[in-house]
This record gives sequence, C-alpha cells and structure tokens, in this order.
Amino acid sequence: MFFKILLAGGGIALLTCCNTGRKEVKENQVQWDSIAVNKSCYAAGVDTLPGCSLQIGFVYPIDFQDKAILKSIQQLFVLDCFGNKYADMTPENAVEKYAEDYINSVREEAKDFDEELPAYEYYEVLNNQILYNRNQLLSVTVGRETFSGGAHGAHSHLNRVIDLKTGRILSEKDLFIDDYRDDLAKIIVDNIAVSNSVDKVSELENLGFFSINEISPNENFYVDDTGITYTFNEYEIAAYAIGPVVVRLPYEQVRHLLRTDSPLAAIAF
Repeated sequence: MFFKILLAGGGIALLTCCNTGRKEVKENQVQWDSIAVNKSCYAAGVDTLPGCSLQIGFVYPIDFQDKAILKSIQQLFVLDCFGNKYADMTPENAVEKYAEDYINSVREEAKDFDEELPAYEYYEVLNNQILYNRNQLLSVTVGRETFSGGAHGAHSHLNRVIDLKTGRILSEKDLFIDDYRDDLAKIIVDNIAVSNSVDKVSELENLGFFSINEISPNENFYVDDTGITYTFNEYEIAAYAIGPVVVRLPYEQVRHLLRTDSPLAAIAF
C-alpha cells in the first residue's frame, strides 16, 4: 500500500508544550505532506521462510517561502529517515526505493535459511514527527523499531533542530557557551536521578545505568517553547531493560549555559 495524505495549514506542532505568554509565538509558514507505506512479504514466496513487514509514516515539507531552504530541509528529512543512499532523491522516490530495497534485502538474506526452520518475521516501523514548528525553529524526531532475529527488537529516536533561517541542523555548540559540557552533563544526570527517585546519582548504577561519570550531552535533542529535551537510546547509557532515557531540561535550568546570540535566544530568554 502506497499513498499520500495532504496536511493542510501552516504547520504541525505535535507534543509541543503550551506557551506561557512570556514570549511571542510565531508559527512557521511551512506546508506539509506525508507518505504512508504498509508492506509485507514472505521471502521468495515461501511461507516457511522468514517474512517481513515494513511500515513507514513519513512527513516532509512541500512549501516554504525560501525555496533553497525548502530543498535543503527536504534533503535533511530524507537523509535522517532513510540514509545517505537516498539523500539526493525526492521524498516520494526515496520512500518507494527504500521500501523496495528493504524487501529485497530480506529476500536475499533468506536464501541462506533452511526451509525447515520455523518462520518468523523481520519488521521495521519507521516514522518521523514534527515536535515544534515556531519562531524559525523546527524540531523533528525520527523513530525506528526493527527486528531481524534475536531476543528482541531494537528501538531508537533521532532528534533534530533545524534553523529555518539557514536550513541547517543546530548543534549543541550553536546553542551553548564554551565549556558547557561538564555543567550540562551534571544537570542531565541530576534530572535522571530525580526521575528515578534516587537520593544519590551513584545509586542509578544499581538500577541498570552504566558509569554515571561517563554520561554526557549527546547532540540528540529537540527544543520547544519551554525547554530542551534529550534522548539517550537503548544501551547508550543504560541496560536494554531501562529502555530509552528521555531527559527534559526546562530553560530555567540551563539558561546560564545558553548563548544569548543563538537561534534559541528568542524563546529561551
């Protein structure tokens, strides 16, 4: 199944926190479209061999006042969802080719399987969401769930913040002052400790977190009207059983580390 759904209006703001009234909120005038894919197959048509299913929900911009920036953003969306191989394709072609390649790769891998083995299913669920679309900033997350054998599937989230004035992905160095990392790392760890109801950060290691002293900012963040949110994926800072670790940092906690001339300044100060 391969179809598109037109998303009307000036933008999407999923999971965006309410504005407190302190700052002027300006919705970005971006027009959006989406593509949905739901495909499945058995390798070589043999139902005793591994099968596969693929679900894609891909949102992407189709109109913006600056056409050069629009093209740059479209490429970033394709790159983050589908990889370098597809970066120069149109969104429609990238989705179609990615789906074709995924199914072909499962069929190729299944050639090495014995037909007498119990059937199981490879799968991938891939989607992106617009988390924030205001004040010339765009926060996007790409969620991916995959299974290709083994004890369990894998889950990940890739967060991006895009400056609509330049079409660039913003890094931590664009937002934070020099020598921010140690102070920001402490704030992140302290927030993880609070959310896990432990009195001492060292107690996190008893819960399944790895070395607390090695937890540091990882560039995997998004922003909205009231704060910065970091995601640490499975196995990044803790055992699989802990799952992804999401750390919410209100601007009040990190304002002293933010650059006053950054693209975030208009909403953070």
